Amino acid sequence: MSLLVDSFQEYSTWRFALSQAIRRYAQWLEKSRLSDGQVEMRLDRALERLTDDKLSIAFVAEFSRGKSELINAIFFADYGKRILPSSAGRTTMCPTELQYDDAMEPSIRLLPIETRAKHASTSEYKLYPEEWTIVPLDTSSGDGMLEAFKRVCETKRVPVDVARSYSLFDPEDPNNNLIVDAAGTVEISRWRHAIINFPHPLLEQGLVILDTPGLNAIGSEPELTLNLIPSAHAVLFILAADTGVTKSDIEIWTKHVGGGKQKGRMVVLNKIDSMWDELKKPAEIDAEIEKQAVSVAKTLELERDQIFPISAQKGLVAKVNHDDKLLRRSRLPLLERALSFDLIPAKQRIISEQIESELEGVMASIRNLLQARQRNIVEQLFELRSLRGKNRGVMTHMVARVKQEKEEFDQSLMRLQAVRAVYTKLNTEIFTALGMEALKSEIGNTREAMLSSRLTIGMRSSMDEFFKHLRARLETVSKLTAEITEMMQAMYRKFSEEHGLTLRKPMQFSVLKFSKEIDRIERIYQRQFSFAKTLRTEQLALTQRFFESIAGRTRETFEIANRDVEAWLKAVMAPMEAQVREHQIQLRRRLESIKRIHEATGTLEQRIAELEEHQTAVETQMCELDDAANNVVTVLKTPMEEAQLAA
Repeated sequence: MSLLVDSFQEYSTWRFALSQAIRRYAQWLEKSRLSDGQVEMRLDRALERLTDDKLSIAFVAEFSRGKSELINAIFFADYGKRILPSSAGRTTMCPTELQYDDAMEPSIRLLPIETRAKHASTSEYKLYPEEWTIVPLDTSSGDGMLEAFKRVCETKRVPVDVARSYSLFDPEDPNNNLIVDAAGTVEISRWRHAIINFPHPLLEQGLVILDTPGLNAIGSEPELTLNLIPSAHAVLFILAADTGVTKSDIEIWTKHVGGGKQKGRMVVLNKIDSMWDELKKPAEIDAEIEKQAVSVAKTLELERDQIFPISAQKGLVAKVNHDDKLLRRSRLPLLERALSFDLIPAKQRIISEQIESELEGVMASIRNLLQARQRNIVEQLFELRSLRGKNRGVMTHMVARVKQEKEEFDQSLMRLQAVRAVYTKLNTEIFTALGMEALKSEIGNTREAMLSSRLTIGMRSSMDEFFKHLRARLETVSKLTAEITEMMQAMYRKFSEEHGLTLRKPMQFSVLKFSKEIDRIERIYQRQFSFAKTLRTEQLALTQRFFESIAGRTRETFEIANRDVEAWLKAVMAPMEAQVREHQIQLRRRLESIKRIHEATGTLEQRIAELEEHQTAVETQMCELDDAANNVVTVLKTPMEEAQLAA
């Protein structure tokens, strides 16, 4: 197995170990009666994040660059044959996702190309299984799988007008005239999208592979440019060593891959075996390959170490035949090593930071709760020990003092109720700003405005207003959450100063990632549609289809924002409520203890002994809590690099 495969399995092992550590922590909290609904919800969120975690790698290129062969070489060489069809010419006809969902049978789901006649996005069609053609996969038969995979490459001939309505034929492109036959038909893919559910070990562990078609199909399928390619953790942009960077390559790179500024982008200079020449010395061949790599780096404005010259075909053959010499010459291991050392540790850091952010507040609030409990016990012990040998008058004074403390705390609770009322009002305003029904209405209004005009100026005006309103909504949320943070911070400080509660500064909510996502969607829209003043039929259809993808992506963004802000609103109030409950309980116990002692002084030593026993139990809990939390933190902070260097 390659280093990349080993590294991914190491990453999966780390995720599993972290999940187990979090579960043990949750079980300890439940056993110790320190958990509540809010704590359980936040721990469940962290576990879901780990369970649902995916690592996606997109392979992007113009046709005939060897994308499918590279996927075979990196991931499927252990099968001893090609799994994805790969041959001279064009094999990837539609976007193809390889993944595994154990809730479904191994199969290939194919979305008919006719769905392009409607404006619904691929993401929307994923919600309707009946729209897809299902091809079962017999994983016990290599030949059977290969035949099933060939279904993805199927094509059909349709009249030019039909191809235009699907935005798959541009009459203004002179090259397209060459592909129209005598009957006035053109060849197009039979399928719009393919999803292969395949029980490969890496796919089972959360790897998702995206194989994309060439420039024409990428530009005409909004789902690729808006969602699948931008959200991939790594994008391998593949060029051919014998041709270098062509005009269409540059267009894909600048428009769809995002250029060199994006993280996780690598350029693969494939087919270096076309430069192998038995009449030349190895040093001469290496010099020619290096010259081509330097030229590509300069053209794409990248560093030389971001270019990986390889031969996917020779790498696959070498792996199948266990030919180490040929494998080294193919240079495939160098690409796999780069993916292993750059992609997977970066992905681990991202998920680690997300989990740490989720758990940090939980761990701090539980520890603060135990510390408050411990402090109350110490104060009670001090009070009760000071009563030894004292007369009833002193006890009466102490009862009065504790009653006064309780009354003062009750007054603070009334102020807290007023804060809760303001909190509820702001809460409602936040969800009004993020309301999905209002967003649905806004999408509908923008759609109507766009459909009523074939002029790009009218469409752009509608879209400008749409994005402007989205940003205004997010800005409103930002202001309201800042107001809640400031209000809670003041209340935290007041309870801390007046009643000794230990409360950390409340965490702030940020809309930055949602604003950046809206900015990204708008940039793609502007880049995609810089037409003339009037739209042709196929451009109008594509624009409408693209808008539906934008609408879908916007809905997803706002749904995530709703979930995140809901979790934050609960989390920002939870520590206060937990400590208030604890303080109420301790005040009631103090008052009851002193009253009992006041009525029968013989119970003083008994109560002191009970508190000392309780103090020991809380100290033990503190140690156990630290052990459980440290176990989670230790796994969380384990770097992938250490495991890789040790391998």
